[in-house]
Amino acid sequence: MSVIAATGIALSCGTNYAYSAWAPQFASRLHLTATQQNLIGNFGNIGMYAMGIPGGYLIDRRGPRWGVFAGVLALACGYFPLRAAYLAGPGGYGMPWLCLMGLMTGMGSCTAFSAAIKLVKASSPYEAVPTDERPDLGRRDSNRLRRASDHERHGGRSSGEIDETSSLVDSDSTSTPGDLLERKSHHPHHPKPEVTGLALLHTPKFWQLFIMLGLLCGVGLMTINNIGNNARSLWHHYDDTASDDFIQSRQLLHVSILSLASFVGRLCSGIGSDWLIHHHASRFWTLVASALAFCGAQVVALTLENPNHLFYLSGLTGLAYGALFGVYPALVADAFGPSGLGINWGAMTMAPVLSGNIFNLAYGRILDAHSHFQGDGKGGGEVRCEEGKACYGSAYWVTVGASVVGVGWSLWCIRLEKVGRMREAREVGGREHEG
Repeated sequence: MSVIAATGIALSCGTNYAYSAWAPQFASRLHLTATQQNLIGNFGNIGMYAMGIPGGYLIDRRGPRWGVFAGVLALACGYFPLRAAYLAGPGGYGMPWLCLMGLMTGMGSCTAFSAAIKLVKASSPYEAVPTDERPDLGRRDSNRLRRASDHERHGGRSSGEIDETSSLVDSDSTSTPGDLLERKSHHPHHPKPEVTGLALLHTPKFWQLFIMLGLLCGVGLMTINNIGNNARSLWHHYDDTASDDFIQSRQLLHVSILSLASFVGRLCSGIGSDWLIHHHASRFWTLVASALAFCGAQVVALTLENPNHLFYLSGLTGLAYGALFGVYPALVADAFGPSGLGINWGAMTMAPVLSGNIFNLAYGRILDAHSHFQGDGKGGGEVRCEEGKACYGSAYWVTVGASVVGVGWSLWCIRLEKVGRMREAREVGGREHEG
């Protein structure tokens, strides 16, 4: 039941993927430049990733239901005003309001998605928390679960009855984001000390993962937010008779390809990383595959001239992006423990805020530099670029470099992990010899 519910929630949190499909038409309707269009998308990304820490704190403290409820409110506060802005036309709403609306859509998606992640990567029906230590979430008399082992697990204290939410999500009701926490895990598969809060900043492993996510996620976000602009620019250059309706249909097609490829990438990387662990290999090899796929996607973007083949770019980007996020929560849980996953994952997702802004704004400025206003003879018109891949090609040279660095960084992480395991094995062997 929990998996089904979490899957439905996660599916509803993918609306930011669709931005690149309707953003060109939205910008044309409101007479926005490509830079302004990307700025709105960037605020959506900022909301998506910057909300990670407060959203994770809410979910760790209150449970996933509160995260879903907050996500619903934020999504509604974002998309209803955006629709009103589209209907109002040019000048109806200023850029600050449009950016705020984009921010709300990202915040809603992040909070609800984090709740789904917390429910599935970190939950166990045998990791219960007494109801007297949890807030009142409503319906406390329904679906109560009992565990005979609770008395022993909580130091001989009777835990009483346990509600549905608290039985699925482990939480520390006394922790705060500022706590320097480093506690022993009660999770059977994570015997190492757990780290969360500000203690993350003093952990080299955190910065390894943080920089890697920032590099590769930023690369993916640039194409995800601008695949519609790519399709539009290529079609205007390749076939000047292509109608706006036809181009819009192609934009929607590539958004669908991105989303489906991302789904496949997440599924394969999740299963694949578990397979690697069971065969005593590193999960980081999944990141190597993701970074290589990103490299291939950037090369496609730099060389592709026929828009009929643009599915290579959208497909590769979706696979790489999905593979990245399919394995990363597991890497974070492996490194720092599952109990504080909400806050830890939220801290990790701050990484793409900077890189995503840099890459997207660079794309917007480059596209604007190659664009011109073309009137329709009726007092209207649109800003367009008819130079094909030259409209945005320079931006992809930046992301090629980031992708190559990502490949090297992931290989370096594998090396560090191997060295760490060898050191631990020597320490264990030394203690056994002394014993």
